Order: sequence, then structure tokens, then C-alpha cells
Amino acid sequence: MRISFLPFSSCVLALFLAGPAAADCDAFRALEGKAWVDGECLETPLGVRWWPNALWGPDDQAGSTNWYRQPEVVKRALAQIQQGKAEKIGQEYSSQMPLFGDRSFALRIPGAPTGTVPGANQPVWNDEFLATEVGQVGTQFDGLGHIGVQIGEAGDLAQIRFYNGRTAAEINHAYGLLALGTEQLHPIVARGVLIDVATARGVESLEAGAEITLADVRKALERQGMSDFTLQPGDAVLFRTGWEKHWITDNEKYNAGTPGIGIEVARWLAEGKVGVTGADTWPVEVVPNPDPDCAFCVHTYLQTRHGIVNQENLKLSALASAGVYQFAYFFTPVPIRGATGSIGSPTVMW
Repeated sequence: MRISFLPFSSCVLALFLAGPAAADCDAFRALEGKAWVDGECLETPLGVRWWPNALWGPDDQAGSTNWYRQPEVVKRALAQIQQGKAEKIGQEYSSQMPLFGDRSFALRIPGAPTGTVPGANQPVWNDEFLATEVGQVGTQFDGLGHIGVQIGEAGDLAQIRFYNGRTAAEINHAYGLLALGTEQLHPIVARGVLIDVATARGVESLEAGAEITLADVRKALERQGMSDFTLQPGDAVLFRTGWEKHWITDNEKYNAGTPGIGIEVARWLAEGKVGVTGADTWPVEVVPNPDPDCAFCVHTYLQTRHGIVNQENLKLSALASAGVYQFAYFFTPVPIRGATGSIGSPTVMW
């Protein structure tokens, strides 16, 4: 039997010309025309594949927080501080706060006091033990390992894709994500803008299922004296719906649904290359969505496709009452290796 071999250079050329396996552009053709779908090749439920990320490259794990490595973005944020005032815009954490699904929050002080040290001054101390989904309760920050999309057969981890195309088979681990954890994110120092939709609509609070449209955004900006406002890369855009009025006072209502943005506004944010989205609601996006086929499609559009991080359950009424609509926004995700999100206390200064 005679065996012949191609020269090495010919093999390389053949592989190069062959390229990756052809995409099945009709795999999700039934979703054509859906608001969250991009491109003509419907190889995923979001349309054309979203990896590698066009802004930050194939190996990136920091997404939109990369903007805060750029001096001009940080300087733009710090330029908002004129009066020397500061405000916390996160809610207090307690077992009484509304929790999504079966999540829990339990804090204990072991021993109360926890311990003592021998000495004439007789010191004692307290420690705390906290049992919770540390990244997904209260004022919570969604990292890039939080939301993904099932592309292939249900349960096929190699076909669940997250930001930048990372698969669940690559990153999932019982003791923390192996990639896309919050330890990969950069400290956030952003120019912040508050868009007070509730006041612009003349209501104390929007109702669950009420979608914030671009017309709402423009009306709110005009009322705030910001009709010429233009998004800049890295901006933190926060939407006030008034939904925080139900926080703790009516947790069942708070969790049952929510007003919020839809894909129309999400596209505006992505095109503006914002760094952070946020709201006084638990998902930022509208729930239920007017399209029953959309299950957190704003999350998958902004976070999974574009790598834009998200801050939920904010307290924005004090800023609105003070008429503060532009400010510097500060937040550093807790760098827990392998975490999907972060608790914390976002702060604004103006």
C-alpha cells in the first residue's frame, strides 16, 4: 500500500481555506424579526454570534468596565463633581428586603459577643456570619458570568454561551466560575446620568409591565434641561421608575413584575457604548415584556452580547428630589473569585 503526504505548507493552506465549520444561519429562523435579534445569520437565539467582542477582543473578561481604564472617561466622571456632595444610592441589606425566587439573606453574630482577649482593658469583639447569594441580592451588580444563552440542545453545557462566547462547559464550576468572575472587572468611575421617567410621566411610580421608550427618555431629558444630552462611552445611565416605593413595604408586588426598559432603549444604550445600566427595580428591564417570547431579552442583549454590566435595586428618589441628574458614579465590584455578581454600596458625587 502506498501512502503519500501533502507538504506541511499545503496542509496549513488547506485548513486556512476551509476555515471554521459553516454556521447554520437558519437554526433560529423562527425568531427573525424579533426586537433582540441582530444580523441576518440566525445561528443563535440572539441572531448572529456575538463573539469575539468587537470592542475588547476575544480574550476579554472585563466587558464595559474596560472603559474605566481610559483616562478621558475617568476625567469626564470626576468633572461632574462641583458642589462636593455625595449620596449612597444602594438599599440597606436585611432579611426583610425583597428577594428574587428562593434566594436568601441571613446574618448572625456568633456568640454575641463572638470572643474576648485576656487583658486588663477586657476587650470583646463581634464577628458576623452571612449566608446569602452574595452577588444576587439587594442592591446587586450583574457580572458577565451571570446571564448566558442556550444555543444547542437543552443541558448541553458546550452550547450555553456567555459574554465573548465563553461556554458553560469552560467556565462553570461548583466552587466558582473559572472565567468571567467579578474579580476580572475593573473599578468603575463613570459619568452618571439619572433619567427620571416617573416624574416625566407625571406619576409616583410606573406600573409593572410599563416599558420605558425612547420617547420617554427624550421627554425626561427635556424636562431635566438636558435636551441636548449625548451619551458618551462609559456613561452610567440610571432609570428612575418610582418602583422603589414598594421596597420592603410590599415585597410581593415589588417582585411580581416591574416597569423598565425594552430593546428599543437597550439598543440606544449599546450604540452609545455605555458602561453601566441601572434602575430602581430588580431587573432594570420591563417584566413582563410586551413580547411574551422575550425572557430577560434586555439582559441577554446588553450583558451577553455587548458585555455591559448592570446595577439593580437602586435608591434614586433622593437624587430626583434634589434635581441631581448628572454626577460621578463610583462602584467597585467585590472581587470574589468566580462570583456571578456583587453586593455593594454604589456612591454618587456632584
